[in-house]
Amino acid sequence: MSLLHAGKNLIISFMKNTLLFCLGFWLLTSCSNQAREMETEKNEVAAQAQQFIDRYTNQYLPLYEASGQAEWEANTRIKEGDTTNAYQVQQANEALAEFTGSEENINQALSLLENEEALEPLQIKQLEFILYEAADNPATVQELVKERIKAEAAQTELLFGYDFTMNGKSVSTNEIDDILKGTFNLDSRLSAWTSSKEVGKNLREGLLNLRKLRNETVQALGYDNYFAYQVSDYGMSVEEMLELNEQLISDIWPLYRELHTYARYELAKQYQVSEVPDMLPAHWLPNRWGQDWSAMINVEGLDLDPVLEEKGPEWLVQQAERFYISLGFDSLPATFWEKSSLYPAPPEADYKKNNHASAWHMDLQQDVRCLMSVIPNEEWYETTHHELGHIYYYLSYTNPEVPPLLRGGANRAFHEAVGSMMGLAAMQKPFMAGLGLVDSTAQTDQMKMLLKEALNYIVFIPFSAGVMTHYEHDLYADSLSEDQLNQRWWALAEKYQGMVPPASRGEEYTDAASKTHINNDAAQYYDYAISFALLFQLHNHIAENILQQDPRATNYYGNKEVGNFLKKVLTPGATQDWRELLKETTGEELNAKAMLAYFEPLMEYLQEANEGREYTLPESI
Repeated sequence: MSLLHAGKNLIISFMKNTLLFCLGFWLLTSCSNQAREMETEKNEVAAQAQQFIDRYTNQYLPLYEASGQAEWEANTRIKEGDTTNAYQVQQANEALAEFTGSEENINQALSLLENEEALEPLQIKQLEFILYEAADNPATVQELVKERIKAEAAQTELLFGYDFTMNGKSVSTNEIDDILKGTFNLDSRLSAWTSSKEVGKNLREGLLNLRKLRNETVQALGYDNYFAYQVSDYGMSVEEMLELNEQLISDIWPLYRELHTYARYELAKQYQVSEVPDMLPAHWLPNRWGQDWSAMINVEGLDLDPVLEEKGPEWLVQQAERFYISLGFDSLPATFWEKSSLYPAPPEADYKKNNHASAWHMDLQQDVRCLMSVIPNEEWYETTHHELGHIYYYLSYTNPEVPPLLRGGANRAFHEAVGSMMGLAAMQKPFMAGLGLVDSTAQTDQMKMLLKEALNYIVFIPFSAGVMTHYEHDLYADSLSEDQLNQRWWALAEKYQGMVPPASRGEEYTDAASKTHINNDAAQYYDYAISFALLFQLHNHIAENILQQDPRATNYYGNKEVGNFLKKVLTPGATQDWRELLKETTGEELNAKAMLAYFEPLMEYLQEANEGREYTLPESI
C-alpha cells in the first residue's frame, strides 16, 4: 500500500470518527435537552396540580366547616315545627355541594390526572378525593343535588324530632333501651319495641325518595348506583365487598349458631316461656335491632353501673380523656369541652337532640366535638372511650404531613376499628381494676365475661355484614320494590340473625328506617363489620407483641409503647393505602382469624351448654 493511499485512509477514518463523535455529542446533547424539557414539563404539571389543590383546599375548608356547623345545630337543638335548622342545613350543604361538584373542579382534576406520571402520590390521592366528593354533588345535575340535600335535611328532622310514646306518654330512646335491657315483663318489652319502630312509618316516603335522588346523583358521574359509589371508597367492586362480608359471616357462623341456640333457650327460661321458639322474637332481645345481646349477661364482680352512677356522667368523659393521655396523647383542646354536647337535654328543655353518639371534626383542624347523651352506666362508659378514639384519630392526622383533604381514616372502617378497640380495652378486667371500678381480687367468671363480649362482637357481624349490607345493596343496586321494603328487611333478619318480629309486620311499616344509618349514613354499614375484624387484629397485635398479655385480659393504661403503635396507625390519615398500612403495622392482611382466636375458648363452653338443645340455624351460611 502506498504512503499516499495509507494517508488517505487515515484521513477518512479520522473524519468518520470525528463525524461519529459529533453525532454522538449532538445526540447526547439533544437527549439531555429533551430530558430537561420533559423534567420541566413534569415539574410544571406538578406545580399546576399543587396550585389547583391549594386553591381547592382554601375554598373547601370554610364551606366544609359551615356545613358541619349547620348539621351540628340540626342534631343538637331540634324544635318541633321549627324549620330553621333544616333550612340552614340545606343552604350550607348546597353551597358545599355547588363547590365540590362544580364542572370546573371536575374537569381540572380529570385533566391533571391524565398526566398521572408527572404527579406526586399525595397529589394523586387528593385529586381522587376531589373527584369522589364531586360524584356526590355533580354540577351537571345541580337541581337534582339541591333536591337530594333538601330531602336529606327533612329526613333527619323527621327521624330525630320524632316523639316516641308509650301508654300515651313521651319517652326517650334511652328509656326504651333501658326497658329492653332490664325488664323481664314481655308485655312491657313488646310495648317498648313496638314504640321504637313507629318512626319508620314517617320515614318510608322519604327513604324511597332518597333512594331515587342518591342513585341519580352518582349515576351522573358514571357510578352504577349509590351503593357502588360508597363501596368504591375502599378501592373495591360491589362484588368484592359483598364477598368480603359474606366471608366474615361464614368465618364466625359456627360460633354465632351456638350463641343463637344459647340465647333462645336462656331467654325462654328468663321470660318463663315453656316452648322455645325456632327463631328469636325481636322484642326478647336487649337491643332495638338485635345487633347487641350483651345485656343478657351480668358478670359477677364486674357490675359497673352502681359505681359509675356514684361518679356521675362527667367523670366518664374525663376518664376517657385520661386514658388517652396516659398513652402519650395530648389533652383535648379546650374547645372540645366548650362546644361538645355531651349529656342528655335537660327535662325542662324546649328542644330535643340526637341521642346517637358521634364524633365530629368540624373544620379538619382543631375543632373536634362529641355529640352524646352520657348517663353514668356501663354502656356509656364504653361509648365514651369509643368516641374519643375517633377524636384522637382526628387530632393525630391533623398534622403538617397530612393535607387537609386527606385528613380521614385509612379507610372508613379504620375509624370505627380504633374506637371499638379502645372501647374493648376499657372493658377488660385488669384495665377496670386499675381504675378502681372493680375489685382486682374479686372472683369473676372469665367464661361469662367472654360470653358477654361475644354477644356483642360476634352477634354484630350477621347484622352488619348481613342484614344491613344486603338490605342497602338491594335498596340501591337492585331497586328493591317499594311494596317489599318491610318484607325484605325481615327476610334478611331471619336468614342472618335468626330473628323474627313479635307479630306480622306488613308494608304499612318500614322497620329498616328506624335504624339511623339507613337514612343519613347510607350504604356503608359494612364499615362496622370490617372494623370489628380490624379491631381484633390491632388488639391482638398490641396484646401479644407489645404487652405480652392475654388478649382477653389486657391493660393498655399508661403504656407509651401502645400509644406509639397507635400513633403509627393514626397519624398517616388517608395518605397511605389501607392495605399497606395494615400490613406494615401488624404484618397481616385483613381477616377474621384474630377474632376467632380471641373467642376460641368459648366454643367448647357453648357446645356443652347447648347439649341436648335443638339447633334451628343451618350449619353454614
